[in-house]
Amino acid sequence: MPEYKQKSKIDYSLYLVTDRNCLNGKNLFESVDNAIKGGVTVVQLREKLASSREFYTVGMKLKEITKYYNVPLIINDRVDIALALDADGVHVGQDDLDAEMVRKLIGNNKIVGVSTKTIEQALQAKHSGVDYLGVGAVFPTLTKQDTSELSFDEISCICKAVDIPVLGIGGISQENVAKLNKIGLEGICVVSAILSNQDCKLAASNLKQSFKNQK
Repeated sequence: MPEYKQKSKIDYSLYLVTDRNCLNGKNLFESVDNAIKGGVTVVQLREKLASSREFYTVGMKLKEITKYYNVPLIINDRVDIALALDADGVHVGQDDLDAEMVRKLIGNNKIVGVSTKTIEQALQAKHSGVDYLGVGAVFPTLTKQDTSELSFDEISCICKAVDIPVLGIGGISQENVAKLNKIGLEGICVVSAILSNQDCKLAASNLKQSFKNQK
């Protein structure tokens, strides 16, 4: 496979993954809008239980918001939904469609991200032409219960092994984000740390500033 050149000029510093179970009665679209105003730089639509029709409908509304702010919209797992929406990219896990196939399906102008836990997985993903890696869990998390934690040393080794952005995910909050100092992460992925907060704009702003101070 020809060497794929990763995209530049994409700010992955504060990456929001949606989960409507975290909203505590708030409106998803208003929450995402406010989070972007607070500093979110990428939004991933994650809808594990929605029907295809509902996923698409939610995605269309969310795309209007992200397009207005010129923030990339990434679709979790579903390449078909991403293509239907003309979203900015797709994020897949180790048990989803192979990243190389995802790249072939969506083309070189879209973003592909992959969840990884080992250096071997990271190197394979890089070889497959992905733009960034999601690595974790960094801390214990209730949002995704089928995952285990990685040590800071393991995360740092993955960051050093590849020359593409590595994002930490899993249990990151305002209380622990400072612990991520100098391990090589390009950005942080959060769910409840923003969406569970009544003030999503303030939560995003505080996380952005705290992580910026630690890079």
